[in-house]
Amino acid sequence: MRLLLVSEPDESASALVRILAGLTRPSGGHVEIAGLTDGSAAGWARRVAHLGPAPGIHGWMTPRQALDLAARLLGLGPADAQRRVERAMAWVRIPPGAVDRPVARGGAPLLERTGLAAALIGDPEVLLLDEPLRSIEAGERARMLRLPGRRRTLLLASRYPSSEAGLVTHVGLLQEGRIRLVAPVAELESEGLELTHRGIADLAARKDDAAAATDPARVSAAASQ
Repeated sequence: MRLLLVSEPDESASALVRILAGLTRPSGGHVEIAGLTDGSAAGWARRVAHLGPAPGIHGWMTPRQALDLAARLLGLGPADAQRRVERAMAWVRIPPGAVDRPVARGGAPLLERTGLAAALIGDPEVLLLDEPLRSIEAGERARMLRLPGRRRTLLLASRYPSSEAGLVTHVGLLQEGRIRLVAPVAELESEGLELTHRGIADLAARKDDAAAATDPARVSAAASQ
């Protein structure tokens, strides 16, 4: 699944992604990913990767240095680390001439490509994305996020839903801290709605109305009137 999450207010989706990534502590409740509640390396931490609007890579670092650091933090052996680094750089298309130059010289596009490559080093099952790759053209961003290999779950928080057209398979709406809707993109299309905040909210309202119309208690009350 590639789930696009929009929210009201806008910052709620980013907050939820940060909580799932373990970067922000929830005030209550717990997080469960892949059936696990343990967020340590022994639990689900190594199965999840996060990429936000600021990858946290120093401008003086080269893409190779940043990816080598990611591999070391994962405890990978030299041969495995080199293989994964090369594979990640090839996937995000870091130009050969930029591999050993400071990311600051390549501007935001190189920084964002390097950030995604670092997130992919651990071969995550769940990829949590918060407004990433904004300086990358939409078509190229979609290609980069259609990850090869085994099935994965991608959760993408975005304030610009229409820019993710063709990438996501499902949409979700978070309103006032609660999930109001999770539905296939195909349902938007069948209802003649656009992939926008308004379109997603309208779909949620229509599904609420349909559910209310078939609710036994409400149907009984309407009949008695």
